[in-house]
Amino acid sequence: MLGAIIGDIVGSRWEFDPTNDYNFEWLSKKNGYTDDTICTIAVADALLNERGFGESIHDWCNRYPNPMGGYGGRFAQWVHSDNPQPYNSFGNGSAMRVSPVAHWYKDINEVLDAAAATALPSHNHDEGIKGAQTVALAIFKARQFGSDAPEHIDDILEDCVQFSNYDINIRKEDVINRFDETCQGTVPVALWIIGLSDSFEDAVRKAVSLGADADTLGAIVGSIAEAIWGIPEKMKMEILEYIPQDMKVIISEFYKIICI
Repeated sequence: MLGAIIGDIVGSRWEFDPTNDYNFEWLSKKNGYTDDTICTIAVADALLNERGFGESIHDWCNRYPNPMGGYGGRFAQWVHSDNPQPYNSFGNGSAMRVSPVAHWYKDINEVLDAAAATALPSHNHDEGIKGAQTVALAIFKARQFGSDAPEHIDDILEDCVQFSNYDINIRKEDVINRFDETCQGTVPVALWIIGLSDSFEDAVRKAVSLGADADTLGAIVGSIAEAIWGIPEKMKMEILEYIPQDMKVIISEFYKIICI
């Protein structure tokens, strides 16, 4: 989960000012949390406090109505509605917020069911659901391998491809500087980046410097990279400076439980 938040905040500066510089400044005063962090926190809160995913996401987004970058058009309408209903979205928002369920459950069927449930309140299109489930599957499979996960990246990706039927044989020239907000345009790219990477930081840098949807691609890649390589302690401490106190409480409570 924290990997998604780090990827989001690191990428936030470059969402509307894209960079192809792999050695970009990691964090600065220009970085901040976006809707990706808010929604990820909301999913974790729902698990911690046995709330409905839709209820929790709606609540947290209304607590923070003006995040960096704002909310996308249709999702913004969903956030501001008194009776929010799913709108058949296949946007990548379902994939960026799903990571907590892959840490929470110990059975793959529970993970996939919960991943679908996180998508359904807004992103109930088949592609929206599949995007969330595929990211959750990647995280869950990596966690099963434990410290050996870096040696099993090909196995993790193969399972994800078999499940989703995504094509991750991607050429960089086809996706660089291509802003795509769909699950089917983002999740395969995230998996491709994981296959090219050798550490958490390397993966996030590759995602952000692709010049695409930097914060959300960073969040999705970061969520998977955390499960494979872990996150350096220094990065964990640095990112907390960008997160409000009520979000820090959720993060702390969540990791206390999943690490038991």
